[in-house]
Amino acid sequence: MRHRQRTLKLGRTRAHRDLMLANLACSLIEHHRIKTTVAKAKALRPFVEKLVTKARRGTIHDRRIVSAHLKENSRRVKNAVAKLFAEIGPSNATRPGGYTRIVKLGPRMSDSAPMAFIEFVEFAANGETAPISTPEAKPAKKPAAKKAPAKGSAKAEPKAATAEADSAEEKKPARKPRAKKTEKKDDDK
Repeated sequence: MRHRQRTLKLGRTRAHRDLMLANLACSLIEHHRIKTTVAKAKALRPFVEKLVTKARRGTIHDRRIVSAHLKENSRRVKNAVAKLFAEIGPSNATRPGGYTRIVKLGPRMSDSAPMAFIEFVEFAANGETAPISTPEAKPAKKPAAKKAPAKGSAKAEPKAATAEADSAEEKKPARKPRAKKTEKKDDDK
């Protein structure tokens, strides 16, 4: 009889769920606050709190355990582990637990999934987390006009080359016009 992989919590296999939680934990450690669904936030909370408890102790054994839980396979994870042990662990040294909090938001527009912020309490209390801006609040970016340097100077040549490269990136290639359709004559009726 063949065994099927069971889907467990969050509708994912165990391996997929573990990697997803490790990825969310790295993002939370990097940014101190992330926006996700309520179900993922509730699953992430005990995962991250156990990591912070180990970071508070700060031994090399705890560092290796945290690295294993975060599936250390990239520079991003190494930086997250370093930040966890250097900043987040010591800032929560006096707190007996409850390092994160979940702030519920409204439903997502596309699929009505309930959304929430999950954030570290210490960093939110100190005001170190920047509020996440909405797309409407962002001002429209206007491209800055760049002046071309004088052609005679020796320093102007590298600047001119970079200015040409920047202007080439800003300009999009022109579209080819569509071919016109030939009109059928009404005589063929």
